[in-house]
Amino acid sequence: MSDELQHSPLEALHRELGGRLVPFAGWNMPVMYGSILDEHHAVRTAAGIFDISHMGQFVVTGGGAEAWLNRMLANDLAKLSCGEGQYSFLLNEQGGVIDDLIVYRESADGFFLVVNASKIDEDAAWLKRHLAEGVDFSDQSAAWAGMAIQGPESSAVFGKVFPGVPLPPRNGIGRKDGVVFCRTGYTGEDGFEFFCPAADGEAWFRKFIDAGAKPCGLGARDSLRLEMCYPLNGSDLSPERTPLEAGLGFFVALEKGDFIGRDVLARQKKEGLEERLAAIEYLDKGAPPRAHYPVLDEEGNPLGELASGVLSPSLGKGIGMAYLPVASAKPGTPLLIDVRGRHFPARVVKKPFYKPTPASA
Repeated sequence: MSDELQHSPLEALHRELGGRLVPFAGWNMPVMYGSILDEHHAVRTAAGIFDISHMGQFVVTGGGAEAWLNRMLANDLAKLSCGEGQYSFLLNEQGGVIDDLIVYRESADGFFLVVNASKIDEDAAWLKRHLAEGVDFSDQSAAWAGMAIQGPESSAVFGKVFPGVPLPPRNGIGRKDGVVFCRTGYTGEDGFEFFCPAADGEAWFRKFIDAGAKPCGLGARDSLRLEMCYPLNGSDLSPERTPLEAGLGFFVALEKGDFIGRDVLARQKKEGLEERLAAIEYLDKGAPPRAHYPVLDEEGNPLGELASGVLSPSLGKGIGMAYLPVASAKPGTPLLIDVRGRHFPARVVKKPFYKPTPASA
């Protein structure tokens, strides 16, 4: 990927709305518009809208599409009916995570994939390198603008913009008049992701704001996803870590047959893991935890480092995730977080940190 920052088709609108733009995954994106805290709470209590135009969109079609994708991805596409999506992984031969993504089946032989911004070029190159006969692959990322509308009032927002049009069920996908809407998100709240032609992005973003969605930036997106223990590629997920080590074995279908990385995962499942991604919370208030801060046992011996960390707006305390030895990754294990030489008491807890109100169907 080029070192030059890429620009969302919504960038001018972000500036108009007072967005503070920062580099993220090779893109110039809004980290906040006013207050991360306000934007976080807007999503937890009402509805917020995020620009996700930096995410990539791939289309895979052809008679061999399902069989080929099932060899490329860790989850089982055979479980998907038309109009359904699933969380999955693109793995290397060592079982490490190249990318985590959502794949939707739109027809018997047609699939729509949404991939991470920093991985678009790498994912596309990997998939093209392994492309099978009878499969057509298209990277359509540049053609789309994307936005995520999230929160308990997101369905009402959708209804105002699309009166009489039903939202798909959870993890479902629908199309209407050249736009795509998916009942998915990265916050734990009810919501949907919306993709439209890039030139139309600003107009649609304004429509959702007018319908009640508050503009939100990457700061709130990070605190929301971490409260749910949703992993961030490049931080919590990497080519050196497997989905099993990340605690995401539910999305790995070892029983479906061969796929890239399967042998390593099968061996890990049989022999057991050495490390696991654990959820950690402060016992008291303290300096906000950040990625790479050392994690120590209660005697001060190093165990690992935080992969992600943030001050949780919903819980009012520091939270984070770290790969720890399995014996130290059990809920209740006492820990210390080293923040520039100061040690803050913490403990391993059960995932997730926060449980939102269940989404409607």
